[in-house]
Amino acid sequence: MTKRSTGITLQQLHYFIEVAAEGSITAAADMLYVAQPTMSVAMKDLETRVGHALLVRSARGITLTTDGAEFLGYARQVVEQVALLEQRYLGRPPSRRLLGVSTQHYSFAVDAFVRMVRATEGAEYEFSLRETRTWDILEDVRTLRSELGILYRNDFNRNVIDKLLRDSGLAFRPLFLAEPHIFISRKNPLASRDRVTLADLANLPRLTFDQGANNSFYLAEEILSTLSSKREIRVSDRATIFNLMIGLDGYTISTGIISDDLDPEIVSVPLDVDERIEIGWIGHSAIPLTEQAERYLAEVRAVVAGFGVALLG
Repeated sequence: MTKRSTGITLQQLHYFIEVAAEGSITAAADMLYVAQPTMSVAMKDLETRVGHALLVRSARGITLTTDGAEFLGYARQVVEQVALLEQRYLGRPPSRRLLGVSTQHYSFAVDAFVRMVRATEGAEYEFSLRETRTWDILEDVRTLRSELGILYRNDFNRNVIDKLLRDSGLAFRPLFLAEPHIFISRKNPLASRDRVTLADLANLPRLTFDQGANNSFYLAEEILSTLSSKREIRVSDRATIFNLMIGLDGYTISTGIISDDLDPEIVSVPLDVDERIEIGWIGHSAIPLTEQAERYLAEVRAVVAGFGVALLG
């Protein structure tokens, strides 16, 4: 494509951000109350002006090219800064704050999300928080359904996770390092122990999060996923896993970070194994985070700092 001398308009940036979020020119046009042909022409004109193909158009919808993903990061920053300028100097109300987060099933991720939303100024906002499968987190961030994802890696799954990230143009940034703990009901006999061993867990139901069609050991949400268990139950959500901890004296292995406010009936007990859990966030390698995403990560660090874990980033 050949660049024109005319510049990029703020309206085109708004349009482009919405198209990327919706994965469809038609859906974006509907969201912004713009005629579909107008939106389509605006996107083609934007690509001409920047001199790069930003969108891949197919019968299944719209995806971003590598250049498009990088451009989106800068577009978000420009639009956010303009909103702040208008708020400061024109007296306009704060704009809707937009952020999507996809995460494995961690209460600290929810706790941080709650703090971020409570601190958000403005009468209107739009956020999304998806507790979901590992593969879906990667897909959500790759397709920009979510701006960032939260997941873990360790020596066992590191090479596989890192390759999947590289293949998708994503990168893992460490947040903290945690010692493995088990989550159990307060009524479980092991709840009073200072530490537990794998032998202590031998006759208890092991609760794990189902990974669907991508149920690889390397994509499991729990460490030591290759160890056999006489009693195994897979679940799809955090509420169910906590109910089974209470009803069946089951356990799961996680970071040990749990919110008393959100999960008052569950406790964590250190697990005596030679393992560490590295929690981090994933995002596009070429796209800088928005200020709202940075605020969320700051809240994550604040939440986990109270549990004495080793912060890494």
